[in-house]
Parts: sequence; C-alpha cells; structure tokens
Amino acid sequence: MKGKKKSFETAVHGVFLLLGLITVCCVLLITVYLIISGIPAIREIGLIKFLFGKTWASTAAEPSYGILSFILTSVYGTAGAIVIGVPIGFMTAVYLAKVASPRVKTVMESAVSLLAGIPSVVYGLVGMLILVPAIRKLFHVPDGASLFAAIIVLSIMILPSIIKVSVTALEAVPKEYEDASLALGATPVETYFKVSVPAAKSGIAAAVVLGVGRAIGEAMAVMMVSGNAANMPSLFQSVRFLTTAVASEMSYSGGLQRQALFSIALVLFLFIMLINATLNFFLKRTKER
Repeated sequence: MKGKKKSFETAVHGVFLLLGLITVCCVLLITVYLIISGIPAIREIGLIKFLFGKTWASTAAEPSYGILSFILTSVYGTAGAIVIGVPIGFMTAVYLAKVASPRVKTVMESAVSLLAGIPSVVYGLVGMLILVPAIRKLFHVPDGASLFAAIIVLSIMILPSIIKVSVTALEAVPKEYEDASLALGATPVETYFKVSVPAAKSGIAAAVVLGVGRAIGEAMAVMMVSGNAANMPSLFQSVRFLTTAVASEMSYSGGLQRQALFSIALVLFLFIMLINATLNFFLKRTKER
C-alpha cells in the first residue's frame, strides 16, 4: 500500500515537473524566435537609429524606421494607467477584503469578475463610441482619440487583475496579526494599512505586475481609442503604442518592414522582462531588510 502511494506521488511530481519544464521551454522558444527574427532588422537599420529615431514611415518611398515615439507612448500610457488604476484597485481590494459586508462583497466580486471577462475589443468599442466623443466635447479638441483616452481605457482594464489578486493576498494574512494589532490599541484602519497590507505586500506587488503586463501588452482596445498615428506622445493627440504598431502593419508587411515589426516585438518583450526583473529585485531587497 505504501509502495503504491509512493509511486503515485512520484508520478504526480513527475507530471508537475514536466508541466513546469514545458512552460519554461515555451518562454525560451518565444525568446529565441523573437531574437532570431528581430536582430536582422536592427542590424540593418542600426540600433541607435531604430530606438531613438523619431520618424516611422515604413511605406514611404524612402522608408524610416524610428520607434522612439512608440516607446515613449507605451511608457507614458502604462505609467498613466498605473497612476490611475493601481490606487483605485488597491483601495477597492482593501475594502472588499476587510470592510465590506458579505452581501456587498459578493456583488462587487461578481462585478469585478464580469469586468475581467469582457473582451478587449468591447472595451475598445465602448471607448470609441462613448469615451472618445466625450473627450472631444469636454476638452474641445479636434479628435478625442488620443493618449488620454488610451490611459483611461487601460486603467479600467487593469482593475480586475489588481483587485482579485490583492484581495486574495489580503485574505491570506493570518487573523492573529490583526487581533494582536487591535489588542495593542490600534484602530481597524491602522491595522489594515500598517499590519495587513505590509504582510500581503508580495501578493499586492504581484497584482501590480499583472496589471502592468496587461497595460503594456494590450493592443486591440488601445488601437481603437488612441488614433493609431505615429506621432510623438501628447496627451490629446493621436498616438501609436508598440503593440498597435505591430498589429496594424503585420498583415501587409514584407521584407525589411516585417523584420522591423519583429524587432518592435523584441523591444516590447525585453521591456516587459526589464519591468518584472526590476520589481522582483526591489521586492527581494525589501524582504532581506
């Protein structure tokens, strides 16, 4: 009996190991493919000219492949979405995990789950039909399709990831921590923000990383509300993100243009890896202290 149980556990461990290796292999294959596909264009165009060039005119008689506007737009758009979405998502998570009544919590969690299940194209459609005209009328600009509209849509799209993961992390904090804090005379609000939140900071940081990944990697919704024009970033001007640059031209690209789009994908991939590595570094540094 013990032998059968041990064999079963060994088999389960082997399956888990295999699945983990498959995941790692998928990441490595994607990395290798992007490097192989993206390096030739960077080599031909020139790294400095490609990364810091301000003009993208891939279909012109004399094509230009500068992606600085795409990089800055992605940085500004992601930063704006984080500035708006993270505080809202974090405070909502604290409310749901620690303050809300069971009935309110059930309703709000259902709404958050529904928000997470809405396809990105629906976000883009609603933004294009409602948000873009509203921005045009409110701020008296020629076209509401802009970086500002993209930031608003992205900040809404990252909320479900931040809220759900943060709620799970906060609920996992042992109740004894909070009881001890309350017994020492701290108020409930002080306990939530000075005991529960620090104890759940790794899970909350993971939620932020997921939100950042969602904001950086979104293409369809952003394309529909940003105007998708290759301009240097301005809050009320049509712009193009790294993701939308690849999605909008891949269907008719060829030759150097197609290789340049793979180079953009490589830059985006490295950008996401850099952000994740930076956040993990600061988290580990905080734990060591």
